[in-house]
Amino acid sequence: MPPSPPQNAVEDPRIILASASKTRAQLLENAGVAVACMPAHVDEDQAKESLKAEGATPAQIAESLAELKARKIARRMPGVLVIGADQTLELGGQLFDKPPDMDHARAHLQAFSGRTHRLNAAVVVMRDDQVLWHINDHADLTVRPLDAAFIERYLAAVGEDALGSVGAYRLEGLGAQLFEAVRGDFFTVLGLPLLPLLGFLRQHGAVEG
Repeated sequence: MPPSPPQNAVEDPRIILASASKTRAQLLENAGVAVACMPAHVDEDQAKESLKAEGATPAQIAESLAELKARKIARRMPGVLVIGADQTLELGGQLFDKPPDMDHARAHLQAFSGRTHRLNAAVVVMRDDQVLWHINDHADLTVRPLDAAFIERYLAAVGEDALGSVGAYRLEGLGAQLFEAVRGDFFTVLGLPLLPLLGFLRQHGAVEG
């Protein structure tokens, strides 16, 4: 019996999302955009360190990583539109990564408590070796003061899901309880500036207008 196709795979894909992000894939599919997911598997840690050494800003790092992912898949899939996306989180000049374990998730939330951090979300669309379109957007999120007891209850409730996002939260879920205010686009917070991306795809004829 032949192996089952990977999740979100489509035959002869018109659009590929160079990511394993279920959230980004779901946002596109909910908007009627059929995509095949093909993770780029780039060494993000090494790329970030190199970019930081060159003086890149968090926003520039997000866009560079998005292009790196898109370019890697575009070289393997000639003639296909490839979407690369990345998100960075900055607070007080510090760049935060996805927490590798619950202790780091706890430390993230303690650092965010009572302060405003910025999420940078970048998207790059490529075909072959050409960047066809790109965008870099940001949102500012103010976390309410969090006491230790609440943080423990929150982490117990969300479990390992806290390790799946750079901020240890998902705004579309229980993570909404963390915030006093959000200034910026909801889709940008989720890691994909969806509305301008849909606009590009319509103009490019990749989706029906």
